[in-house]
Amino acid sequence: MQTGKDLIAVFGATGSQGGATIHELLQAGHKVRAVTRKPEGGAAKALAARGAEVVKADLDDAASLERALSGAWGVFAVQNTWEAGVEREEVQGKRIAEIARKKEVQHFVYTSVGSAQHKTGIPHFDNKWRVEETVRSLHFPSYTILRPVFFMDNFGSPWFKPGLAEGKLVMGIKPTTTLQMIAVADIGKFGLLAFEQHERMNGREIDLAGDQHTMPDAAEILAKAMGKKITFVEQPIDEVRKWSEDYAIMLEWFIRVGYSVDIPRLAKEYDIRLTTLAEWASRVRWT
Repeated sequence: MQTGKDLIAVFGATGSQGGATIHELLQAGHKVRAVTRKPEGGAAKALAARGAEVVKADLDDAASLERALSGAWGVFAVQNTWEAGVEREEVQGKRIAEIARKKEVQHFVYTSVGSAQHKTGIPHFDNKWRVEETVRSLHFPSYTILRPVFFMDNFGSPWFKPGLAEGKLVMGIKPTTTLQMIAVADIGKFGLLAFEQHERMNGREIDLAGDQHTMPDAAEILAKAMGKKITFVEQPIDEVRKWSEDYAIMLEWFIRVGYSVDIPRLAKEYDIRLTTLAEWASRVRWT
């Protein structure tokens, strides 16, 4: 690819993974098209100020996707299960890939989920595997699949932050369960690598993790960063299941099997310094 000339269209531009990837691409001098449903929003305007071309598109609107992908050399594709739902996310993922192939995109990067290849039985893992199969079947000139594990950034989200504010890290796994995790910023680094070294990365399907901890250990790390006492509280799975069967199945899989990334090998093979939970937590503005 030619830096500054070949156009890379990034979906989820104002979200976490897309945003992290755009940050790395712009910083490296690449030509970026930020695809969003809300080009008038503050986050989109900030991307435009940094030099990204901001365009409006909706993952459920094929015509808007065709416009967004016109002239793109590369694509970074991501969808949101918790927003779209399992079935709709799968349709969206396949739709982007099929239109990208039709528009002669040269390098397609799809961000899936860690262990999608293992037929976990988790609905929002298995649907991503089916999207992966579509990507492979389309025979792009080159493609890369990234499979990130649990996001460290989740701890700063509305899922966990209210509990942390009360001094509790609440999660439906055992205190002895080790959970692998990744900083979203590191996903962006792999996104950049996937485009800049697309020949080397062609056909690679990479599970991404940067650290691993039990939740009591994670609570201690977060407590140090926040300057307050944090205690791990194991939430009963039956309580989780009341609001999300999918999420409950995932937590049960964490306890029974869990992610299995060789983190030192990953860092060495791709020469990326992976963020630890302590490093990530120290950078968050908890107040």
